[in-house]
Parts: sequence; C-alpha cells; structure tokens
Amino acid sequence: MGMDEVEVRRSRRRRRTVSAYREDGRTVVLIPARFSPAEERQWVATMVGRLEAGDRRRSPSDEQLARRAAELAQRYLGGLAKPTSITWVGNQNSRWGSCTPADGSIRISTRLKGMPSWVLDYVVLHELAHLLQPGHGREFWSMLKAYPRTDRARGYLEGVAAAAGLALDAEDDVETDVS
Repeated sequence: MGMDEVEVRRSRRRRRTVSAYREDGRTVVLIPARFSPAEERQWVATMVGRLEAGDRRRSPSDEQLARRAAELAQRYLGGLAKPTSITWVGNQNSRWGSCTPADGSIRISTRLKGMPSWVLDYVVLHELAHLLQPGHGREFWSMLKAYPRTDRARGYLEGVAAAAGLALDAEDDVETDVS
C-alpha cells in the first residue's frame, strides 16, 4: 500500500480520535483539524501500518496456509492427507477451493481471505479430504464430520454465495480433478 494512495480528511468536530479505513482502493485517514503537518505525517504512518497489519493477519501467506493444512490434517484426518502444495489463487470465482489428487496440489480462492478462520479451515479441510476421497460420497462427508463447524461453515459460504448472486450449489462449491 503506497503512501500516494492515502487521503487525509481533517474534521473540526473530531477532537481526540484518529481513524482510518479503505475506500475504493485507497486509504482514508480522519484526523482532527488542529493537527500540525508533523502530527498528520505521524498519524498517517501509524494508521496505514495498523491497516496493513490487519491485512496480514487476515491474509495468511502460502507458507502459513501449508502449516495450517498440516495441523488440520493431523487433528481431523489422522495425518493421512499430505498435500504436495497448497496455494492461494485469485482465479477461482465459482468455487472456494480445488484439489488435484493425482499430484496432491490444493488451491484455495483468495475470496476466502478476510472470512472467519473457521470458514477457511473448513475449506482447507474439505480439500484435504478430497486427497483421500475424490467424490462427495458418504465416506467423504463422514471424514468432515470430525470438524465441529462443518455445517456452520457450509451455511456461511452458501450465504456469501447467495448474497453475491453466485450460482454455487452446495456440492459444487469445491471441484476435484480426478485426471
């Protein structure tokens, strides 16, 4: 996030608070009108830093994703699912994740970034389970029953899809390549 994308708005009503948020791809920082240019620079840097820290917390890297997948596989699938790679991808607009059992790769949609961690965990676990069980049969769902928030996460994703007007069927939110 470059500093050139920051808009500072001064307010006479604002006395003791500084706030910042994102709007149309830029950062807006609200400060009291009385701030000096030095105070403005200091607070803009502080608030941009806080927003970026929040982004990093909500957007784990591929490496963090791999660590999380290993923990989930161990806890819920007896450590049997071992992906060769797990990466964030920005080109999955009609599904939350996909997996290719033949080469052990898993891809997770960047649309999940910023969603609650238990929703991301469900999608990662769903893909890990596909490494062991390609279809959506009884064996597949019995593996996911170990995860206590499976139904809640599926409902959450169905709600997000419905709100976005995406035609995602509950069974089609995840695709498996069986080639």
